[in-house]
Amino acid sequence: MKKKFKLDVIRLNKYLSDAGICSRRQADVYINQGLVTVDGKIAVPGMKVTRKQDVRFQGKSVELIDELELIAFNKPRGIVCTAQKKEKDNIIDFIDYHTKIYPIGRLDKDSEGLILLTNDGEISNRIQKARYYHEKEYIVTVDRPITFEFLYGMRNGVPILDTVTRRCKVKKLSRNQFSIILTQGLNRQIRRMCEYFGYRVLNLKRVRIMDIELGKLKTGTYRKLTRNEVNKLKKELFDESED
Repeated sequence: MKKKFKLDVIRLNKYLSDAGICSRRQADVYINQGLVTVDGKIAVPGMKVTRKQDVRFQGKSVELIDELELIAFNKPRGIVCTAQKKEKDNIIDFIDYHTKIYPIGRLDKDSEGLILLTNDGEISNRIQKARYYHEKEYIVTVDRPITFEFLYGMRNGVPILDTVTRRCKVKKLSRNQFSIILTQGLNRQIRRMCEYFGYRVLNLKRVRIMDIELGKLKTGTYRKLTRNEVNKLKKELFDESED
């Protein structure tokens, strides 16, 4: 799937974001810190570049992608959502994809289910922005019967990590299982929320990210997003307000 570039000249911060280096806002920080060069000269805020110029971040060449890669992966337990090769159970080595990709966000090592991977920095950054309230749905099994009080508490904000979680949708599925839809991604959020009410998570599976569903994808396998899924995802992401 070829990625189309509307302009031959783009702002440097967008160039860095599209290349997967960081968000546009963080790119401005790096530029101000003198960590970015263009054609051998230290870049300045607000400058524009073309694909033919030599853009470098911390001395390493930065190039835009020519073809969009966007896949859905059913992550098994034990796999770590990092591109760091020093982690022996990293997701990149496990998938062994034919070109460079990286995970969009994270899914705890002890959790399983849907995670998206891409080579597109702008798409990755926008999916992860908490201010856009993108939904992520999980199926959770806990160690004891679910009560009305537990459901009510989980829905209405739980004090963890020096904050209170956003209100969310929680539905009881069976005696010890519930579904939960979050619009934020605090560290080990669901596990911490359950622990606050005295519950221990036995199994946690993510089944949806925005409109992308895990479906019948087998554990440990991946699939490319369909053209319809990609177009729908882009429309939702890029119709949102710019940084």
